[in-house]
Amino acid sequence: QVQLVESGGGSVQAGGSLRLSCAASGRTFSGYNMGWFRQAPGKDREFVGRISWSSGSTYYADAVKGRFTISRDNAKSGVDLQMNSLKPEDTAVYYCAAGAGYCSASGCVGVRFYAYWGQGTQVTVSS
Repeated sequence: QVQLVESGGGSVQAGGSLRLSCAASGRTFSGYNMGWFRQAPGKDREFVGRISWSSGSTYYADAVKGRFTISRDNAKSGVDLQMNSLKPEDTAVYYCAAGAGYCSASGCVGVRFYAYWGQGTQVTVSS
């Protein structure tokens, strides 16, 4: 049974940093892309970024490019999301997701590509 478990959420002031982790278990994720999404109250779930489990290549939404970094944690069999220079508009529940298959350079940004999802972790940024 595939499980994705996020951790590391919390509250921070604008300009601060948080690091989210996603622990993945239940299968081999070689060939998978691991995505991060977020959902603010009253809004649709939106793509934040993704990383190829095999190659380590990444792609980010414009809203977070240059501030957020996704990396693999092979020791913990998971992925991390380092968030710097946080803004109040980054406030949301953040979700880790896993999807199998090929992604073009700017592809795999929709929720439908991802078959597995974590339960989410809250990030609150105050001004």
